[in-house]
Amino acid sequence: MNLSLVRIIAIKELKSIRSEKTIILAILLQLFIAMFSSFLMVGLSAMYDPSMYGRITGIQYGVGFVGNETILFDLFEKEPSFKPYRMDPGIALGALKERQLAAVVWPSETLPDAEDPVTVTLYTISNDIQSTVIEVKIKDILLEYEEILRDIRKDRMDFHPVQVTPSRPVVQNSFYEFIYGLLIPMLLFMPAIISAGLVIDLITEEYQQQTLDTLRSTPATLEEIVYGKILACILLIPFQAGLWLILLTINGIHIVSLIEVLLHVVLTSAALVLIAAAIAVYYRDRTKAQFIFSTAVIIVLLLILAFPSNPINLIVLLASGGAPFYHWGVMAAMASGCLIMIILVRNLVMKIEYR
Repeated sequence: MNLSLVRIIAIKELKSIRSEKTIILAILLQLFIAMFSSFLMVGLSAMYDPSMYGRITGIQYGVGFVGNETILFDLFEKEPSFKPYRMDPGIALGALKERQLAAVVWPSETLPDAEDPVTVTLYTISNDIQSTVIEVKIKDILLEYEEILRDIRKDRMDFHPVQVTPSRPVVQNSFYEFIYGLLIPMLLFMPAIISAGLVIDLITEEYQQQTLDTLRSTPATLEEIVYGKILACILLIPFQAGLWLILLTINGIHIVSLIEVLLHVVLTSAALVLIAAAIAVYYRDRTKAQFIFSTAVIIVLLLILAFPSNPINLIVLLASGGAPFYHWGVMAAMASGCLIMIILVRNLVMKIEYR
């Protein structure tokens, strides 16, 4: 195999990718996320965990309070994010409609120690991001109010519930979980998915557009043509993943083992591209190859995720600084897998070349 011809074909394919609008748009979208990750992190992490909205502080919201319930009113007064006002129902709802209030709370007239349940009606502005923040903050007050009512009515209980206490307190940090558990794996493995789909298109289009015979009339063999396309797709991965890691670092997201993370991403992604190439060479039809590849990726991904030492989990641990030493063994296994796939692709190409 002439490596010089493989390199020339790879460069040609990389230049032709600029005309692929879908690929360019997908890359630009990832670039936007990586560039503005610190800005998007608040909004996206709130989607990941809506309770994040409740941590937004520094703003005091006016709340119309209808009724004479003193306990709940006092709870709103203690909360620095709210300024409650006792108002008539019509005036309160009118002020809410005019956005002079952020919410209206209307508890029932049921006494705290009565037998009937206490109901609380909450009015907010629909389809408004501020209402989401209000509802999360008010939820904490209502939960505290519920505990007070339970304590007042505890004499009527026929049995005592079992108290479950965790062995150690668990501190939840949704920002940390979102960044290292979702954002970094998503950004780093999207180039692999794009490159794997691209290599299928690059190989199968030569058959479907009947341009393969023209390419084979050049000094390049079919093996060199296929490996040139594979090399072009693999070269995209370290470029994109490395750029994403640099941009994440600039945005203040600390990546502990940057080189090791990049090596794991490149080897895992290369294995994915080689699998896609093998399927494309075997079927030589874009629709069939894309379907088979998508199905195979789902099955392989489920099998890999069943093991705690899978590459995705190791990348998260490496980025956060908690990876075990045996990640080098996993990396070596992935490198061996890539070599096996290279041999498999070569055998498939040779069967087609000389049959």
